[in-house]
Amino acid sequence: MTTNPRLSQVGIEKIGAYAGTLAVDLLDLARRRDHDPKDISQNLLVTSRSINPLWEDPVTMAINAAKGMLTDADREAVELVIVATESSVDQSKAMSTYAHRFLGLKPNCRNYEAKHACYGATSAVMMAAHWLASGVAPGRKALVIATDQSRESLNEHYEYVMGAGAVALLLSEEPRLLQLDLTRNGYFTCEAMDTFRPTSRVETGNNEVSLFSYLDALEGAYQHFLSKAGPIDLDAFFQWHLYHVPFGGMAFQAHRTALRHWRSLKKSEAYAHFSRKVLPSLRYNMQLGGTYSASTFFALLGLVDSCPDVKPGDRVSLFSYGSGSGGEFYPGVIGPDARAACAAVKLQAQLDARRVLTLEEYETLERERQRLIDCGDYVPTHDVPAGHYAERYAGRGALVFQGIKNHFREYGWS
Repeated sequence: MTTNPRLSQVGIEKIGAYAGTLAVDLLDLARRRDHDPKDISQNLLVTSRSINPLWEDPVTMAINAAKGMLTDADREAVELVIVATESSVDQSKAMSTYAHRFLGLKPNCRNYEAKHACYGATSAVMMAAHWLASGVAPGRKALVIATDQSRESLNEHYEYVMGAGAVALLLSEEPRLLQLDLTRNGYFTCEAMDTFRPTSRVETGNNEVSLFSYLDALEGAYQHFLSKAGPIDLDAFFQWHLYHVPFGGMAFQAHRTALRHWRSLKKSEAYAHFSRKVLPSLRYNMQLGGTYSASTFFALLGLVDSCPDVKPGDRVSLFSYGSGSGGEFYPGVIGPDARAACAAVKLQAQLDARRVLTLEEYETLERERQRLIDCGDYVPTHDVPAGHYAERYAGRGALVFQGIKNHFREYGWS
């Protein structure tokens, strides 16, 4: 990995994730929208998406992703908390303050919120990893949480790539899940207006610009990586590849771009390579929909959980892209306890337990969330979908959004 022993012992120790409790069947939605379901399943490579009830938001998802992962010893050791999001509930107050409070962390803890579209979580991971590698706080740990939910997009082309979810990462000097090599990261930035959220209600952009900005950032970041790593055989050097996943089909476009630096392949040959070294990682992304900066780490979970050939010591490439734009390509090594760490999340069980909404429930929920997003006084109804709060939340100890009074947000345990 690297000749610096300090840098070689930093990475992800544990992972937590939250898939939500509601889902939309995207293939059924396509049929109802008179859209070819094969385009959704075969080109976009998605089948369903998560969606929040009105009593959940990016704050609740963040805490619900992390709370089961942390032990009392972890809480004592955490001295840095970063929450990465492009779905913040406030223009000033950092969501990391809610994470600090509801996760029971000690007061001597640095915290902040990070925003850079879908690159935010990777930027936070790198800041946390470099802080740990600096040696200024031996034995301490960092908590990075990526949490996002889509804006309302009914009957728009974005509808099939929307989603919701959160991933929590505990970083330390014991990288049992993924060891990071901080000496060879490649990064690239170029200002672009591809996908953006200009107001609290709007999520928009240009699909074509977004596609090419993603691929340009991958090209630039990979070339920067090569300038540090030297000439490599992409296939031999990396056993597995993880990408930012706005939708599964984008991961194939990204991998095909990376393969051009290895050798010239026909499209069918590139897809075969993708199927072997990338596709297993998309298991959860295909069911979650777009999860923004969490998507790369949902892919990490998917890879380890889905592929029995993954083993400690395997080298993995990770690429993160954020609109606006910025990208980072970096190497990691599968840690000794990766399989147990990912299995503990029980993510497939979470996904299977989601209630699938009817079209009417889905559209009612999206319109009501849109109507309330800038309201300063309201209590979220538990009526949509009917009976869901009583069945899945009441008495179960999940963090829920209780409402707003004069713009003061209130949260509590269900």
